[in-house]
Amino acid sequence: RYTDSLENSLESIYAVAREARKKGLDPALVPEPEVAKDLAELVEGLVGPRGVAESIRDLAEKMPREELTFKITEQIINGKFGFVDARDSAEQAIRTALAILTEGITAAPIQGIAKVEIKINPDRTKYLAIYYAGPIRSAGGTEQALTIIVGDHIRRLLNLDRYKPTEDEIGRFIEEIRLFERVVARFQYHISDEELRRAIRQIPVEVTGTESDPVEVSSFRNLPRIETNNVRGGALRVVNDGIVGRSAKVLTTIEKLQINGWEWLGSLKEFSKKQKAGFMADVIAGRPIFSFPSRAGGFRLRYGRSRNTGLAAVGIHPATMLAVQNFLAAGTQLRLEGPGKGGIVVPVDSIEPPIVRLKNGSVVRVTLQNYNSIEKRIEKILFLGDILIGFGDFLYTNKALRPSGYTEEWWREELLLAVDQKFAGDIKKASRIAGLSNSLLEIILTNVFKNKPNAKEAIAISSVLNVPLHPFHNFFWEHLSIEEFLDLRNWLLTSETKIVNNLINEIVGVNGKEIKCLLEKICIPHEVILNTLKIVKDPAHIFAFCLGLNVPNTQIASSKTVLEAIEQLTGITVRAKGISFVGARMGRPEKAKHREMKPLVHALFPIGLAGGSRRNLVEASKKISIEVDLVRRRCLKCNSTNIRLKCSQCGSDTILERVCPQCSRSLNSGDCPSCKTSTRSYARQEVNVRDLLSLACKKVHLPMPNLLKAVKGMTNETKTPEMLEKGLLRAKHNLSVFKDGTIRFDATNAPLSHFIPEEIGVSVEQLKENDYVQDYQGTPLTQSDQICELKVQDVVVPRKCADYFVRVANFLDELLIKVYGLPSYYNIKTASDLIGHLVIGLAPHTSVGIVGRIIGFTPLNVCYAHPMWHSAKRRDCDGDEDAVMLALDTILNFSKVFLPSQIGGIMDAPILIIPVVNPLEVQRQAHEVDIAGKYPLLFYEKTLQQADPRQTSTIIDTIENRLNTSAQFEGFKFTVPVSNVNMGNRESIYKKFGKMTDKLYSQLALAEKIAAVDADVVASKVLTTHFVRDIAGNLRAFTTQKFRCKGCNKKFRRMPLIGKCPACNSDLILTVYRGGIEKYLPAATQLVKKYELLEYYAQRLTMVEEEILTLFEGKKPRQWSLTAFS
Repeated sequence: RYTDSLENSLESIYAVAREARKKGLDPALVPEPEVAKDLAELVEGLVGPRGVAESIRDLAEKMPREELTFKITEQIINGKFGFVDARDSAEQAIRTALAILTEGITAAPIQGIAKVEIKINPDRTKYLAIYYAGPIRSAGGTEQALTIIVGDHIRRLLNLDRYKPTEDEIGRFIEEIRLFERVVARFQYHISDEELRRAIRQIPVEVTGTESDPVEVSSFRNLPRIETNNVRGGALRVVNDGIVGRSAKVLTTIEKLQINGWEWLGSLKEFSKKQKAGFMADVIAGRPIFSFPSRAGGFRLRYGRSRNTGLAAVGIHPATMLAVQNFLAAGTQLRLEGPGKGGIVVPVDSIEPPIVRLKNGSVVRVTLQNYNSIEKRIEKILFLGDILIGFGDFLYTNKALRPSGYTEEWWREELLLAVDQKFAGDIKKASRIAGLSNSLLEIILTNVFKNKPNAKEAIAISSVLNVPLHPFHNFFWEHLSIEEFLDLRNWLLTSETKIVNNLINEIVGVNGKEIKCLLEKICIPHEVILNTLKIVKDPAHIFAFCLGLNVPNTQIASSKTVLEAIEQLTGITVRAKGISFVGARMGRPEKAKHREMKPLVHALFPIGLAGGSRRNLVEASKKISIEVDLVRRRCLKCNSTNIRLKCSQCGSDTILERVCPQCSRSLNSGDCPSCKTSTRSYARQEVNVRDLLSLACKKVHLPMPNLLKAVKGMTNETKTPEMLEKGLLRAKHNLSVFKDGTIRFDATNAPLSHFIPEEIGVSVEQLKENDYVQDYQGTPLTQSDQICELKVQDVVVPRKCADYFVRVANFLDELLIKVYGLPSYYNIKTASDLIGHLVIGLAPHTSVGIVGRIIGFTPLNVCYAHPMWHSAKRRDCDGDEDAVMLALDTILNFSKVFLPSQIGGIMDAPILIIPVVNPLEVQRQAHEVDIAGKYPLLFYEKTLQQADPRQTSTIIDTIENRLNTSAQFEGFKFTVPVSNVNMGNRESIYKKFGKMTDKLYSQLALAEKIAAVDADVVASKVLTTHFVRDIAGNLRAFTTQKFRCKGCNKKFRRMPLIGKCPACNSDLILTVYRGGIEKYLPAATQLVKKYELLEYYAQRLTMVEEEILTLFEGKKPRQWSLTAFS
């Protein structure tokens, strides 16, 4: 019923768009995004060949995707789909193979593979050469590498020899790699020259490509088999980050498919297992480090998934967001020590909050309730709180499990086991035997996160039922040495204690520096009053109990561990609270903002320089006519030239006309017989903008606007413009258009598997209208505080997005009525009216949009959606941001004709649309999201053994376990609750700072505050990985800079001899200035002095400063003010 509803809604939108497109006002007479219902249709629609979809469907039922890829390759090479020529069949096979490997989503199969050639070795044997282009990056490293394996398979099928590189060609490739790293961008992996040399010799097909950047090699130039002296970015990535960097993953696939000839990858396997760069490899000024790697006091690793975590997103307590001075907000990216590279943070309030020391020395747990009262008094963050990471993230990255600290979920499993073993599962009897009320254990087990025993009850439960001490009453004892533990015990025995109702209610002892440090080390809440330390209430009783106050004469052997000593003193087990800590630093801030081209554009219509610096079409209309490059179409009836599908004079059909750029002859062929030049479908034409704009204003019943922003020139192949009416209406509704004619809103991806109606701003009645009739436990939906399971294609968009979409909907309705003469479609007045309407989600590196349905709103700067929906876009939640568009805008206004003609132009364009997400065809990462309601006791025991996650995958339910069953869409659960997914900080303070110095000083102030961070190391990291590198890069940029025309913005590599712009005679200016080079020098110098960094840093800065003075011949000129002459 749900999927039928989505398809019916999409069809109704297509029906509206078809009627509108029939008018002939757009570049095509039909809606241009095509619907593809499965992987097979996506592949055939994207790259072909015709008929391959049926073969893919047949084989998909019998074999995994990698094997299917090679079978389809064989069918293409063997001529099943009509290919006879060896080169053509090889190229088609590689494109189709890559499309299958990337789920038919990315642009890589079309534009990432430039061409495939059969070339000749020096010994006259033939070999296969694959030419890669920049967009191959969108495929991902493993898939890039597998295209080479496919190429080798094709080579064998075609009986071609191996590629035999010369020493010059090997040297050229390595030179390109280093040049690219130095000048263009760094790779994910840094591979040694030796490793690269070995790989290039062994790869049996030539990995080459088209030039990607205007950067030329110096040494190995003009080689016969390499067509360019520029760097070939696509080819470099495939070798560096693909076949070598991902060698372990590639080798796994090769061994599974039993492909011979690639055994040499095994020698690279250990390399690819190494950490890519480490999350601390690059520290950006202004983006704090929150915890050093595995440093105690940082983020404690806690296993589990909440309803808003998973797919790389991690949970932290909302109080942690506040405690780190609001640098973290929901959606902010964390670069992590593990298991993956990073993930966004989201609020989970049922896990451990931070613990801080105040300026008066007191130590307190931070909560949302007490934060405002202690905010200004926080001196040190002793413990950042938990970081919640799902088992699925370890499973996907195949990283060994790290030992778990003791948590409420683990304690619950041990308690249930004890009740089963000792009382045959009778919880009430267990309660009575423990001296508790009959229902207490039952109440606690109902919600272990909310219902916690007090100190007396916790000790009774542990003593009678023989389970470890409840984690809420546990401290970080394991961080002490046995000597430190005994020091604390001696301090306790000499301190004053107050007993209330047979409980130690207060401990007051002498405030010694060493004892104070030890109390902070175990993170026990306490107060400092004059020269005394005071521990009160439950912490006091637990502290005294664990240190054996009631057995003062017991001797502790120095060979014991602290936890063994506690067991000796108390007779109960105390598990380690914090064994594994996760290092983290801030990555990208969260984002939720409408998409704008730079500069903003209302209409895709060229006006050249006539609109001035603001590219104002109204300004251009003041001229009688302007000359621009525009499409040339010829009317079949009246023979007049046009720029539309329908003739503006007689309304008949027009056809595209090709023109010779040399002699201006109109031709039907691709080449001019006279000039021998390629013809093109556009020409330089005079356009009466005033008349066009006047007619457009009249049609949409609007007065002439003051500002209508257009473009200088069209970048598409035919120079086809958009109708001005759309631009006028966008300007009226304050909307911006993207390069393909659509209106977009970008937001950070965040996962959501369950929601509460009141937290997403939707009523129960609205939910029932959209097929939500029960909560996730099967209870009829009647209250706004019930938890509902999110349907796979429903999305919760940011409030900002909803407000923007209201304007987009009004624009579309007005467009339908005034331009196309059709009834309005949306009829929306408020954001709430958007509930149930379709959107299209699109990732920037892909060419396929995914249908979604708006079901609610969030005040956060994220787009909450089901993990499978994000994964269908080929994305996760590690900081990625994607676009959402109203479906009618995409289907009506998108045109392939508008897309730029250069390589990469089809990326980030909804060429195809998937109406229904198929769980079988989303990325593997989504399949490995865990959806269990709890983790079993065996799992926690396995973490202590640091087991391989694959060995424990059978005991925890994941989406993969449910594929091809009715449970693949619903019945998901979560292990850790969150009371509201919108809690905590909503916007990172990083975005509010104006100056870089403000960001830097705040970053360092926070570093000084966090116990798990060394501020001097942060300062040196910022200096070496950001400031010095930036200053050196700007120096290099200054010496190689271009010159820019102030009038037409044209850039020149060298200053023209006339000293002015030859195009418009305006003055030329620099593009890099001295101020830009020196901007970080004062801050860098201050860092060296303040943190007393090594003399090396001071000397390096001095050398840079001297180089700047040498370059500019002396000191920076002083800026005089008028008062100096008074």
